[in-house]
Amino acid sequence: MAETLQFELVSPERLLVSEPVAMVVVPGSEGDFGVLPRHAPLISTVRPGTISVYETRAEVSRRIFVAGGFAEVVGDRCTVLVEEAIPLEEIDRAAVEQTLREAREDASDAKDDQERSDANKRIKIAEEQLRALKQ
Repeated sequence: MAETLQFELVSPERLLVSEPVAMVVVPGSEGDFGVLPRHAPLISTVRPGTISVYETRAEVSRRIFVAGGFAEVVGDRCTVLVEEAIPLEEIDRAAVEQTLREAREDASDAKDDQERSDANKRIKIAEEQLRALKQ
């Protein structure tokens, strides 16, 4: 049997995924990074994007959109702590497009920097969800 890596995906509410995998690709803030068994220790912020989970090194078993968070790689374990996670097949394109329109309106109508920042974050997440759906 090939070596595996223990992958854990954790949201504030619960443990979403805990399984041995061949490889996982995480959308890091400095670019996507792949994690294989015996990877060097690493801590990274996670930007909005898609985590690809590989059952074998050539076969993606699932794709999960994450809205941002942190990743830690230690030994043969990769733990990703996220604000929000949605399996790619569960994303509703029409709902995301509506969210994007509303967030853009909110950004243009913002009364202060905090409102603008919150709206821009929602814009970034919605744009990344639409990009993920095109892949």
